[in-house]
Amino acid sequence: MTGWSEVEYTAIRELRGPLAVVDGVTGVGWDEFVRITLDSGEQRHGLVLEVDRGLAVVQVLEDTAGMDPARVRMTFAGGPLRIPVGSGWLGRVCNGRGEPIDGGPPVFGASTAAVGGNPINPVRREPPADPVLTGVGAVDALTTLVRGQKLPVFSVAGLPHLELAAQIAAQSTVAGEAFSVVFAGMGLTHADATFVRDALEERSAAGELVLLLNTADDPVIERILTPRIALTVAEHLAFGMGRHVLVVMTDMTSYAEALREVSAARGEIPARRAYPGYLYSDLASLYERCGRIRGRPGSVTVLPVLTMPAGDITHPVPDLTGYITEGQIVLSRDTHAQGVYPPVDALSSLSRLMRKGAGPGRTRPDHLDVAAQMLAALARARQVREFADLVGQTALSPADRRYLDFDEAFLRRFVDQRRDELRTLDETLESAWRVLLTLPRGQLAMLPSALLDAHGAERG
Repeated sequence: MTGWSEVEYTAIRELRGPLAVVDGVTGVGWDEFVRITLDSGEQRHGLVLEVDRGLAVVQVLEDTAGMDPARVRMTFAGGPLRIPVGSGWLGRVCNGRGEPIDGGPPVFGASTAAVGGNPINPVRREPPADPVLTGVGAVDALTTLVRGQKLPVFSVAGLPHLELAAQIAAQSTVAGEAFSVVFAGMGLTHADATFVRDALEERSAAGELVLLLNTADDPVIERILTPRIALTVAEHLAFGMGRHVLVVMTDMTSYAEALREVSAARGEIPARRAYPGYLYSDLASLYERCGRIRGRPGSVTVLPVLTMPAGDITHPVPDLTGYITEGQIVLSRDTHAQGVYPPVDALSSLSRLMRKGAGPGRTRPDHLDVAAQMLAALARARQVREFADLVGQTALSPADRRYLDFDEAFLRRFVDQRRDELRTLDETLESAWRVLLTLPRGQLAMLPSALLDAHGAERG
């Protein structure tokens, strides 16, 4: 770290849980980074939560256990936390505040950057374009992820959202260009953290991955730093080194709960469901750090994963996330109960920027037509299934029964894939064609005749 002030404070008024109250400070601001030196020489770190009339409340990242208020020195940095940036992060596994847990040396870089980041000038923003292919068929075909996009995954407890996040992080590519993944895990159990490390080991060994793991027993304030450190690292890899970077952040609900806890420690007035009133702007300060900059190579694409408490999509975290981001991938309990992975609810999922990253010159000329026809047929199949639940399948017309067959083929032959299966886009779209051709040609009105002829659709 650089820029440390030489002024030290030793007037520690009290220690309260993870908080230290420092007396007689001047020129100290919110979110300022603090170095704490114990009498034994041990060093800890903290962040300023509150400043009021010479008193500073500091959240100690490593907790205050074993600290003696009379034998502690605190040095304020004069600014927020800064971290080294550069290619030194690639291939490393760190905790939520960027300290290595892989047995290697500290991460070094030629320069440092504030973890708070800076907003991209809207005038210099380049619209998202070209796809990030995840190797997950249901995502690539129907909700294509676009470079520079922010596309969240909405899930509920008990669904394999962590497995999906790890699979996407392990498999994603961008047509042969320089590509990196930054994976930020927040509030993970130790078992989940081990799973993520194992699942991403190959990509990490290839020097294409930065892994930040904050576990559930780590300090709460660290959970607030984790996504900011991840995005700071990603921004330099993208805009300083010309790489396309995918940032996977899970679980944003754990992040929001940490924000709520710190807000309560600051004594702030709670808002909706006890979350701070600035939850929207705080989430936006993370999500809006993705994008592309005119005149510079590279891009930052963000895939936040969040669990909806009790499956409530109107809960503040998914609700506000939906306002900020450009679509969503929704996971379904019903689909999961049928043994289908990934349990994507295609009709509830949407990529608002899909047309910017798919179609002629970007993926395949038939991609958008196939996706539109697939979703239209799926919507009709959903209506037929609801009707069959009322009147029974014997009352359905032959055409309606074909839609029930299509619905089953969609789940079993198109969506369902192994958790380690990397599907190319050609394999995905050919699978989509095979499923669509279970319907009569007359029901495929959204596909041009030339495409139907080319794929052998029967006339009649």
